[in-house]
Amino acid sequence: MSTLLNELRVKIFADGADMTSILKLYANPLVRGFTTNPTLMRKAGVSDYEAFARQVLEKISDRPVSFEVFSDDLDDMLAQARAIAAWGDNVNVKIPVTNTKGEFTGPILRTLAEEGVVLNVTAIMTEEQVARVAECLSPATPAIVSVFAGRIADTGIDPMPVMARCRELLAGLPKAELLWASPRELLNIFQADAIGCHIITVAPDVLGKLGLVGKNLDEFSLETVKMFYSDATAAAYSISTGR
Repeated sequence: MSTLLNELRVKIFADGADMTSILKLYANPLVRGFTTNPTLMRKAGVSDYEAFARQVLEKISDRPVSFEVFSDDLDDMLAQARAIAAWGDNVNVKIPVTNTKGEFTGPILRTLAEEGVVLNVTAIMTEEQVARVAECLSPATPAIVSVFAGRIADTGIDPMPVMARCRELLAGLPKAELLWASPRELLNIFQADAIGCHIITVAPDVLGKLGLVGKNLDEFSLETVKMFYSDATAAAYSISTGR
C-alpha cells in the first residue's frame, strides 16, 4: 500500500448500492464506512429499499452506513428517519438539506439531533446551508455534513476554499464531521485531506484507481504508449504513407 495512503487523515467511505461491490470494498481496510442514496439504489436494481438496507446491515455492523429518507413531507421525513435509525447502531440517517419545494429541513434536523439520532445531512452546496445546518445540530450528537464538492466543481467553482470555510463553520460542533461528497477523481481524496475534511465518500470506479497512487510517472507514460500501440495493432489500422 502506498505511503501516501497510509498518511491520510481523511476517512474514505464507499458510495454505492451494488451488494457485490459493497462486500468487496468491506474487505479493504482503507474503506471506513459506506453511503448510498435512492438514486444509486434504483440504478443498481434495488426494488425493496428496507430489505436491501437490512441485508447490508447484516453484513456490515462495525462501520457506519448511511441510508436516506425519501419522503418530501417534513413530518413523514421525521417518521422515516426514526424508523431508519432503529435498523442498527451503526446507521447514519441521511436527510436532504431541503425538500423538493426548497423548504429547509432544519426543524426535523434539530428534533432528531436532540433525540440522539446520528444524522448525515446531504445535498448541501453552499456555505450558507452549512451555517444553517450547524445551528440545528447538537454538540452532543455525532453528525455528518455532506457538501457536494464535486458538483460545486462541475459549475466551474473551485471547491477547496468553499470546503475550508465549511470546515470552519462546523468548528463549534466537536462531534460533527464534514464530508466531501461526489468526488470526480482520486486527487479529490488528497484535496479533502489537505483542508481538513473528516470524510470523503468515493464511488467504486474511483476507488478502483487506488493502486495508481504513488505510481512512477515515467513507467505510467510508457504503459500508455504501449496501450495506444497495442490497440492500433489489434484494430489493424493503416495509414498510406507512400513508403
